[in-house]
Amino acid sequence: MSWLIRNVKTLSLGCLVAQNCALVLTMRYSLTVQGPRYISSTAVALMEMLKLAVCFAVVYLESGELRTFSKKLRVEVAGKPREMAKLMIPAMLYTLQNNMLYMALENLDAATYSVCYQTKILTTALFSVILLRRKLSATKWGALVLLAVGVALAQLSSQSTNSPKADESSRGQSPVVGFLCVMGAACTSGFAGVYFEMLLKGSKTSLWIRNIQMGIPSIVLAFGSVIVKDWRAVTSNGFFFGYGWVVAAVIVLQAVGGLVVAVVVKYADNIRKSFATAISIIISCALSTLFFAFKPTFLFFIGSAMVVGSVFLYTKQDRPARLPLFNKGRSVTRRV
Repeated sequence: MSWLIRNVKTLSLGCLVAQNCALVLTMRYSLTVQGPRYISSTAVALMEMLKLAVCFAVVYLESGELRTFSKKLRVEVAGKPREMAKLMIPAMLYTLQNNMLYMALENLDAATYSVCYQTKILTTALFSVILLRRKLSATKWGALVLLAVGVALAQLSSQSTNSPKADESSRGQSPVVGFLCVMGAACTSGFAGVYFEMLLKGSKTSLWIRNIQMGIPSIVLAFGSVIVKDWRAVTSNGFFFGYGWVVAAVIVLQAVGGLVVAVVVKYADNIRKSFATAISIIISCALSTLFFAFKPTFLFFIGSAMVVGSVFLYTKQDRPARLPLFNKGRSVTRRV
């Protein structure tokens, strides 16, 4: 146990790297493997349910007993319908984002997806400047420009590899559609994250209660997406059509991702988190060459290096943040 406490930073960062890589690769595999294709909107709905269950479990651990837990839910959730109504916007955006990420990985290889999705740093920064009136240093603006150029080079690389010689998993896919979905997901992620932060500022409600307040409408919206988008397929084939252990792994990895990030933010800092993100990109690219016959070009190498460098450059001036995993009244800006 003492060894675990001493090495909690390293272990939490290792878990974050493993979760990032495993999520991208398993999701890509689940969408390209031969056989019956599952309905991605149902996976999003189940993921939201699992996230909400995790938040309930954490609030229960915070409370210490069932009576206190019940009182918290009655007062903070059922007793504040207006707060839940405010969170409908980020709930809708996160649901849209998750559906777009599935579509992105249907059309992009895992390596290009991992690189391009880092544009969420850019969108979050821009929305922070617009909505929160934050001022970015020249170094941070330079990092954002470097990030944009690196993503552009990686996308050009993915288009050049979409040729008759491409691997079987990339046949019939559109890098342009995939790139647009990644950009859409990055924009919704950035805006929803900043909007959520605006609601948290000055609030004494814990992060986990806020996630429950947002999780309930998220589930409603996710199942609404299933009805609107895939109702015919669900009624014809069943809700769990095409499910297997790979799909189950994707759902679990997505649901626990926010919890892993919360642990990293508590025990490490933004610099180490960015280091973990950079390692995740590199490992995802390497594993894509092994399992998906991905062949990186010189442009991709240059673009990836620029993206990794921009992550370090953007966060090098940040101060370490010590945020409690079991938040009791302090506002934080991380959504699970």
